[in-house]
This record gives sequence, C-alpha cells and structure tokens, in this order.
Amino acid sequence: MQPLFRCKGRGFCGRSFCPIYAKSQAMFKVEKMLDKSDFSSSSPAPFVGHYGYPNVNVGILSPARLDEKAELYDAPQYWAEHNFKIPKIVDLRSSLINSRFKIEIKKQNKFLDISQEVGMASKPVDVEISVDEKPRFRIKVDSYNAPMGPNAKLKNAKITSNPKISNYVEKVVDDIDLKARNAILYLHKKDFDENFLTKLLSVGNLGLKKNRKLVPTRWSITATDDMIAKELIAKIKDYKQADYLAFFGSYLGNYYLILLFPEPWSYELFETYMPKTSWNVDENINYTTDYEPYYGRKTYAENCAGGYYAARLAIVEKLEKMKKQSSILALRFITGEYAVPLGVWVVREAVRKVMKNGPIEFVSKELMLKYATLLIKKKFSYDVNNLFKNSILLKNLKNQKKLSSFF
Repeated sequence: MQPLFRCKGRGFCGRSFCPIYAKSQAMFKVEKMLDKSDFSSSSPAPFVGHYGYPNVNVGILSPARLDEKAELYDAPQYWAEHNFKIPKIVDLRSSLINSRFKIEIKKQNKFLDISQEVGMASKPVDVEISVDEKPRFRIKVDSYNAPMGPNAKLKNAKITSNPKISNYVEKVVDDIDLKARNAILYLHKKDFDENFLTKLLSVGNLGLKKNRKLVPTRWSITATDDMIAKELIAKIKDYKQADYLAFFGSYLGNYYLILLFPEPWSYELFETYMPKTSWNVDENINYTTDYEPYYGRKTYAENCAGGYYAARLAIVEKLEKMKKQSSILALRFITGEYAVPLGVWVVREAVRKVMKNGPIEFVSKELMLKYATLLIKKKFSYDVNNLFKNSILLKNLKNQKKLSSFF
C-alpha cells in the first residue's frame, strides 16, 4: 500500500510553499501567546457564525497581544494591494482569538453592544477580554471567510478606548427608518469598502428598527457584494456596449480570463478546478457554472456560490469606470498554488487585479475565442472548448437574432 503522505519537504506537490508547514509555523507562534485567559488587545472585527441559526455564535476577534498594526489582521484590500502571500495571511489570521458568546439573532446584551461598536469603528477598538479558559490553538479555513485562529467562550469584555466612528456611519446606524440596502449603498458612495460594510451589516447595525438582526458573516459578505453590484448593473445598462476585450491575470493561484462581448448585459462564470487541488482530488479537471441574463437571476447561484457575486462586483466596478456595458464570460482556474482557502475576498481582489491589467482588443468574437483557446491550452494544458460548448452565454450570442437582422 502506498503511504498517504510522501512529501517530507521534497516538494512532490509542486507548490511553492507547504500549507502544512505554514499552519505549523502559525501554531508555534500563536501557542506561545495563549498562556492566559485574560488579555488586552485591539479588535479589528466582529464575527457572526451561522451554525445553529437563529441562535448563533458572535465573536470579538482580536490578537492575543496589543499590536499597533491591528488593522492588518482584517484588511483584504490592503493584502491584495501589497501582494501578501498565503503564509503571511495565514500567519496574521491565525493570531486572532475569537472570543465568542451565544445569542439569538434579535436579542441584545452587553457583549453584542461591544461587538456592534467594533463593527462600526473605522479603526481597531482597544478591548480587555476575559475568557473561560486558555484558548487552544486551532485554525479554521473555508471558502467564505478569512481564516481564524483559536476560539474561546467569552467571560467578560470591556472597551478601553473611544471607538473612532465616522459621522456617516453614525448617521445610518441612528436612522431606524432607513433600509439596510440604502444604508449600504450610501456608505459605499462615501468610499467605505465592502469588508467594512459586511461587518456593519452582520452585527445588526443597519435597517429598519423592526427588521434589525444579526446576519451570519458569510451571508452578509454575499449580500453586500450583491447589493452593490446590482446598483452598478442598473447604471451600466444605460451605457454603450464595450468592444471585444479580454483581461487575464491572477492572485494567490486563482487565474481569471474575463471576456467582454459587445452585447447587452449578461454574465456567466465558470469555476474550473485543476487536478489535485484542495477542491479537486482526482485526475480530471472539474468545473461549476452559473449564469444570469439581462434581467438578472431569481435564485441564488448555488454552484459558484459567493464567488459568483464577488467576481461580478469586481467586473461591474470596471465596467462602470469604463462607462460601458457588456456580456461577460468569466473563467476562473483554481490551481494547486491556492493550497489554503482564504475566503471569498480572494475572488473579489483577484478579479480586481485582473481588471486593472490592460486588456487585449479583438475585431471579432471568433478571434477572441481563438485567443482564449490558445492561452488556456498553453497555461493549463486544457481545452477550454469543453467550457465554451456548455456556455449558455455563448449559445445565446450565437442563436439570438438582433433587431438589425430584420432590416
């Protein structure tokens, strides 16, 4: 029988770093700090779980020690802009202790008051934390949320500094007649990023008074991406159509080829998993896909889930800047480089990076698809026509008649 693990540091997996080693390094670093059940720190974010809904765990995330740069522990846009690598992000996030308590989504208590203050603050809030017992090291990773370190049952908590809260934020939080969607869009126009807006929504700070409740963080991430993107899509539908354009690039082992067609708005995403990756352990290349026509979807994108909405937001941000609309075919290729899932923010920031790259312009659909075929074949040894032949968007472009054909 072949042994389950053959690596022993010899790089058989072909990755540029070892995810097991990265987690181990984080463990040894953090365990040295987990020697007490009371600590002073700065909390950059709250966290709302989804298990047991409507009775959920709410956590105050904070490093085990005071850190002048505590904002870096929860800063996806900064990580991407400065090209943070997976080991660095794992190192930061594994240092966050999730001091948590259980509460029903519409209830209120003193710990939730503190969590809401943390969620509203523009900078990390100084806190004193007391937990039932010394936290034990663990690191939790998934495809929605950024990684988190140890958790412990919250015994007591106290804010020890005045939280820095924007007047804009106070305005929407105090307005109990303002719908959550309108609050999100208002703050987005004031340059608050989606990571901040997600926190504000998740701790129940927004919406009509009777409707305010806790929203699990993973749900609030997608809800925020969706609300902002829909507002932008409504705007771009009034713009002229873009040319045939192709954008290509990557971040953290997530490669994107974004194809723009000079047609009315529609959007299709294929998420393709290379063999022997965290999501695809067999020898074949597998994929999932979701699509929306001009008037949008009526159901949740079950196949691509949060990645569908995160990628769509980054794409429509670019279209809005270009003052163009387009039919979008987005192809994601997840490689073995992306060895540790870091959350849906990776999708959003990867696509933003791709859309900042200079596009290649084509004179026809045929030439652009030929380019895509050659590029993917060279980069991944994969025949992208396997995706094209299953594309609803390409099928519609081929078969749908235009008004001009009747004249």
